[in-house]
Amino acid sequence: MKKILLLLLTVSLIGFLVGCSKDTTGENGKVYVYNWGEYMDPEVRDMFEEETGIEVIYDEFEQNEEMFPKIESGAVSYDVVCPSDYMIKKMIDADLLAEINYDNIPNISNIDAAYLKSAEEYDPGNKYSVPYCWGTVGILYNKTMVEEPIDSWGAIFDEKYSGNILMIDSVRDAFGIALAYLGYSMNSTNEAELDEAKALLQEQYPLVQAYVVDQVRDKMIGEEAAMGVIYSGEAIFTQRENPDLEYVVPKEGSNVWIDGWVIPKNSQNKENAEAFINYMCKAEIAKMNFDYITYSTPNSAARELIEDDDIKNSPIAFPDQSVLDRCSTYQYLGEEMESLYNTKWNEVKMD
Repeated sequence: MKKILLLLLTVSLIGFLVGCSKDTTGENGKVYVYNWGEYMDPEVRDMFEEETGIEVIYDEFEQNEEMFPKIESGAVSYDVVCPSDYMIKKMIDADLLAEINYDNIPNISNIDAAYLKSAEEYDPGNKYSVPYCWGTVGILYNKTMVEEPIDSWGAIFDEKYSGNILMIDSVRDAFGIALAYLGYSMNSTNEAELDEAKALLQEQYPLVQAYVVDQVRDKMIGEEAAMGVIYSGEAIFTQRENPDLEYVVPKEGSNVWIDGWVIPKNSQNKENAEAFINYMCKAEIAKMNFDYITYSTPNSAARELIEDDDIKNSPIAFPDQSVLDRCSTYQYLGEEMESLYNTKWNEVKMD
């Protein structure tokens, strides 16, 4: 009888210890990640699972504006999300994010201090986000399909390229481009300026072959259009596939952005989320992701691992300061202005 009782006590103790150990890796040993499409090397997720025992449940989105309402509704509880700078600010203001415990993210030391400082513009004190990738917005054009080198946003509004223009399907990027071309701030809250930008975009509408985001890459590689608005990381990939493609940040200026990891306040697996973010900050892992997605890394330790000097010093991946000086980050402009931008964008696309 004593042996049976001892056995039962032992089994109970083992069960208790197993339960405790499970808590250290979060609920069910899982982490739910919501990221941009094709924005991480799939092998990295497999390696994380093998190394930590934490299963990665992975979903993708195409635009910040698609992601936000899903997080706001709380219909799905994600543990790690990757918004852009202005959207991070919006999520902070909406009280949707949990503060990060940096004791669990020692690899933050690999992130260049310059990017952490830049991130303070939308996340004061770096309380809620860790930079993941950064880049610029510009024009990708086929040198065999245009009359001369392009250096201005004016090219995407030029009638001679009608039917050969791929326009970005993003309200902030579209209006940011139009505002920059007109000489205004990409963060304008002046309705008269926004109306001018809307009129310019409406004039462009019949010239546009398609409004796209991720699809611009394949269309430009396949020479389906002469030019398209594209994110810098995609431009690096396309040039590898088609050497006739050239990328430029127009002289009027453009957007320089940072995407960062955040943890929603309703995360059920916060420690797992922090373990995942910490893993993404490892030098060799950040280098793997850079190799796969070709977007600029803020991880200085990872950049040191890049062996190809042409890539390590790429003017697209790591542009000269003179290029960055004419770029600006998007700011969150508040609900009223966001609604106004969206209304005017819908009016453009209703033509």
